[in-house]
Amino acid sequence: MNILFIMYDQLRFDYLSCAGHPHLHTPNFDRVAQMGVRFTNAFVQSPVCGGSRMCFYTGRYASSHGAHWNGFPLRVGEMTMGDHLRNAGMDAWLIGKTHMKADSEGMARLGLSPDSVIGARQAECGFDTWIRDDGLWGLGPDGWYDEKRSPYNEYLKSKGYESENPWADFANAGIDGDKVASGWIFRNADKPANIKETDSETPWLTRKTIEFMDAMQGKDPWCAHVSYIKPHWPYIVPAPYHDMFGPNHVPAPTRDEVELENPQPVFGAYQQNKIAQAFHKDEVRQKVIPAYMGLIKQCDDQLGHILDYLEETGQIKDTMIVLTSDHGDYLGDHWMGEKDLFHDPSVKIPMIIYDPRSDCDATRGTTCDALVESIDLTATFIEAAGGTVPDHIVEGRSLLPWLQGDTPAWRKYAISEYDYSVTPQAVKLGVEPRDARLFMVYDGRYKMMHAEGGFRPMLFDLKNDPEEFHDLAKGIDHQDQIDQLYKYLGEWGLRMSQRVTKSEDDIRAMRGRSMRRGILPFLADGTEVDEELLEKYNGPVKQRFIET
Repeated sequence: MNILFIMYDQLRFDYLSCAGHPHLHTPNFDRVAQMGVRFTNAFVQSPVCGGSRMCFYTGRYASSHGAHWNGFPLRVGEMTMGDHLRNAGMDAWLIGKTHMKADSEGMARLGLSPDSVIGARQAECGFDTWIRDDGLWGLGPDGWYDEKRSPYNEYLKSKGYESENPWADFANAGIDGDKVASGWIFRNADKPANIKETDSETPWLTRKTIEFMDAMQGKDPWCAHVSYIKPHWPYIVPAPYHDMFGPNHVPAPTRDEVELENPQPVFGAYQQNKIAQAFHKDEVRQKVIPAYMGLIKQCDDQLGHILDYLEETGQIKDTMIVLTSDHGDYLGDHWMGEKDLFHDPSVKIPMIIYDPRSDCDATRGTTCDALVESIDLTATFIEAAGGTVPDHIVEGRSLLPWLQGDTPAWRKYAISEYDYSVTPQAVKLGVEPRDARLFMVYDGRYKMMHAEGGFRPMLFDLKNDPEEFHDLAKGIDHQDQIDQLYKYLGEWGLRMSQRVTKSEDDIRAMRGRSMRRGILPFLADGTEVDEELLEKYNGPVKQRFIET
C-alpha cells in the first residue's frame, strides 16, 4: 500500500462542506470523507507553520524536537517519518513545502555533505525530494526572504511570465489600472490574480504530484507528502475563483466584546498586533474571506484531479489518502488574525483518512471524535507500512484502530505548544526568550492555556461555551478544573522524551546482562548469585605468583 499524505497550508477545520460550512462546497474533500474517516477533534502540536510541521514529520512534540518556530533548525540526527518508513521498507518523498530549516552547523560538525544521500535527507526533513517549494518568495530591500531557488518561479519564467519574481508579480498579484495590485495588500484580495489559472500554484503542484505517481507505478511502496502552499496568504486567487464568493458569504466573526475585557496578557498583546488590527475591520474580512474560500475551492477542484487519476489508473485500491493542514486561520475570530494561539480556528485542523484495506470497510463515511494529535500520523504511517512504532521515539499513537472500528484505550487530553520568543508580542510584554512559551491542555471539555513568565492562565468550557468567549480563569470559581489541567500538564511534562537511543525492550534486555558477562560486584560470599555466574572465577589456581 502507498500513502498519499496531502497537507494544505493554513486550512481551517470548518471551511469544508463535510464539516458544515454553509456556503463553501468541497465535493472532493467530502468524497474522501465518504471513503474513510473524518476526525473531528484533531489538533496541531504547535499553531505555527515550522513548529507544527516538524511535529508532523517527527511524530514528536515541539519541546521534544526543539524546532519550535519558523527558521528554527531541526537538529541533525532527529528521526523523521522518512527514516521510520524506510526502516519498514517504504520510500518517503516530498512534493511541495516543508518549511524545514536544516541544521547546517550540526551537519558540518559531523561532516555530512548536503550532496550526499544522507546529507540531503537531513537537509530535507528526512524526505527524498521530488520537488520542494516553500511558497513564500518575498523580495525586499535586503534581498530574498527564502534564499533557495524557487522551482515554481522557474516554471513561471519558462511560461513567459517575465519578472525577477513572477511569484509576487503574477501568481500573487492582480491588476489595478496599469499598476500591479499586490496580494500583500488586503484591499486587492477581490481582484483576480494576473495569471492563467492552470499556471497558478495549486494546479502546478497537482501536476507535479500526478507526474510523481505516474513515474512510481510498479515500483516500491511510497509515501508522498504532497504539501500545498495554499490557502495560506497572500489571499488572492486567479479567475474564476476570485468572485465565486462575496460579502454575502462571509460569516459574522466569532468574537465578543467580553474577550476585550481584562484579557490574559499574551492574548491581549496578540489582539493588538498588526494582523489582528486589520481583521478587526469588516471591510478587510469581506475582501479576504471570499478570496480564502476561492483558494480552498481551487484546492478542492485540484484534489478531484488527483482522485480521478487514482481511480483511472486503479491505484485508489492500494493508496491510503490523508488530508490535513498544518494549522488554521483566525480570519478575525476572537479579535485575531493569522494563527498562533489555541482557539479552535487556529489549533484545530481537518483530518480525513481513507484506508483502502477491507478491515476498514465498517468505518467508511463515519466521523471520530477522539482527541487526535498531528503527531499520530507518523505512528499511523509506520504501522500502515507494516512496521512497529518505536514508542521511545515517536510520541504519537497509531490511528489504525479507529479506522478499523476498534475503540482503543486513548489519551485523556491533547497538548499544543507555542514559542513566541521572536515575535513583537514577546518584546511588548518584556518576556525573556526562554519564558515566551505557551501550552494548551484540552481534555475534551475544558481547554486551558498556560503561559510561562508569570502570567495567569486562560480557561474555556467548550461544552457550555463552544465559541470560547468566556475566560473562566478571570474568576475564582473554576480552580478545580484549572488544577486538574495543570495535573495533566505536569504528567505530560514528566514524559520520557529524550531517551531515544534505547527502547523499553532494549532496556529490559539489558537487565542482568553485565552479570552474565562477568561483572559481579558487591558479593558478600557468592551465594547471592547462581553458581553458573561464578564458574569463570572458581576452580584450582592456574599458576602461583605469591611467595609462601
